[in-house]
Amino acid sequence: MSSTLSALTALAAVPNPGRGAPDELEGQVNLVLGILAWAGTAAGVAGVLVTGAMMAISHKRGEASEHMSRLGTVLAGCVLVSVAGPVIAFVFQ
Repeated sequence: MSSTLSALTALAAVPNPGRGAPDELEGQVNLVLGILAWAGTAAGVAGVLVTGAMMAISHKRGEASEHMSRLGTVLAGCVLVSVAGPVIAFVFQ
C-alpha cells in the first residue's frame, strides 16, 4: 500500500509543460521553417528550369531521353514541399 502511495506522490510531482512552445522558441522555429520552405520552393523552380533546358537541348540534338520521368520526379518533390506544412498542421491539431 505504501508503494502505491509513494508512486502516486511521485506521479503528482511530475510537471506538465503543456502543448505550446515558448514564444522565443516558436519565433526561431518559424524563421527556420520559413527559410527551408523558401529554399525548397527555389529548388523546385530550379529543377523544373534545368529539366526543361535539358529537354530542349536533347530535342535539338535529336536525342531521345527519359526527361519526362525526371520532370515527374521534380514535380513530385514540389508537391511534397507544398503540402508538408498543411499535412503536419492537420495531424498535430
